[in-house]
Amino acid sequence: MPIVIEKPHLLHRLAHVFRGYDSQLALAVMALALAGLITMYSSGFANGARFWDHVRNLSLAFVIMVVVAQIPPQRLMTFAVPLYTVGVALLIAVALFGLTKKGARRWLNVGIVIQPSEILKIAMPLMLAWWFQKREGQLRSLDFAVATVLLVVPVGLIAKQPDLGTSILVLAAGLYVIFFAGLRWIWILPPLVLGLVGVVLLVWFEPTLCAEGFRWPLLREYQQQRVCTLLDPGRDPLGKGFHIIQGMIAIGSGGFWGKGFMQGTQTHLDFIPERTTDFVFAAFSEEFGLVGNLFLIGSFAFLILRGLAIAVEGPTLFARLLAGSVTLSFFIYAFVNMGMVTGMLPVVGVPLPFISYGGTAMVTLGLGLGILMSVAKAKQLVQS
Repeated sequence: MPIVIEKPHLLHRLAHVFRGYDSQLALAVMALALAGLITMYSSGFANGARFWDHVRNLSLAFVIMVVVAQIPPQRLMTFAVPLYTVGVALLIAVALFGLTKKGARRWLNVGIVIQPSEILKIAMPLMLAWWFQKREGQLRSLDFAVATVLLVVPVGLIAKQPDLGTSILVLAAGLYVIFFAGLRWIWILPPLVLGLVGVVLLVWFEPTLCAEGFRWPLLREYQQQRVCTLLDPGRDPLGKGFHIIQGMIAIGSGGFWGKGFMQGTQTHLDFIPERTTDFVFAAFSEEFGLVGNLFLIGSFAFLILRGLAIAVEGPTLFARLLAGSVTLSFFIYAFVNMGMVTGMLPVVGVPLPFISYGGTAMVTLGLGLGILMSVAKAKQLVQS
């Protein structure tokens, strides 16, 4: 009698693909994605295609997450050195003969126009996590020095383009890996103290440092203007300070409950610049108020805490370092974006994860989520 082998049902095959996924992490992402869709429908209402483009970008991020989640952390480690090497090589190529737009040389034409700095958002933590994995159990001060060099080279190339926002994100991702690898506090406290002293001196001497004609070393003029505008937006309320002032007006006008879905006057009367990208948090705050903001911040906090829990339980040092860095990268995205919209940080081009419109950023977020799900699946395989 012939043996009949039945093909597994489609639902069984899908269940196998998603087996091992962290449901709590998925719940946090779904809450943020839903908030993003609602906000994009309202803030991008004048541009009907913007909402559907955002749906496409979220779908792309989901597909990337599913694909990356199928790759075990040990296999991901094999991509670290090639991806980092290619990323740095492309950054050097950008510095030599990259495309210049609006005074910034950030793009490279390789048949299609790409922005190589985006590669380093993932390649940097991958490379440093690989480096410390190879030296597990025998770490010395020299190993941290080498890791610092590996971090400074691409960050310096990105900052020179200039692209302050991306350089901050790449720097933060690398520093998180170095910190989690066991960097001693004696090396961490001095830079923190110097930074705090610098901020105090900047605020104290603001009238002199931001006087007309006074130029700062290292920073370009537009970067200096962003810091000075942060310290005193009223200095140029219809020019450089317009973004911050209108963003704070929108947030304040939302009150406790918000004005309601599709009822934001600052948003729909075009007072908020970049209301679907960098300043989407202001549009969200106006319509959903403090209650909506608490929901949004709570969702981000839950995402970050769950990601750190996955990192702590990672099966290898590489998995723990990589998952921890990716998780806190989500934090730095949200912190910098909300900070600049509320007037606490200078305006830089950092999107709000899952809320802001943007294809490139969504690809990076999908990769990050895929890495976290991969580590979560590996943890469950080890336990079973």
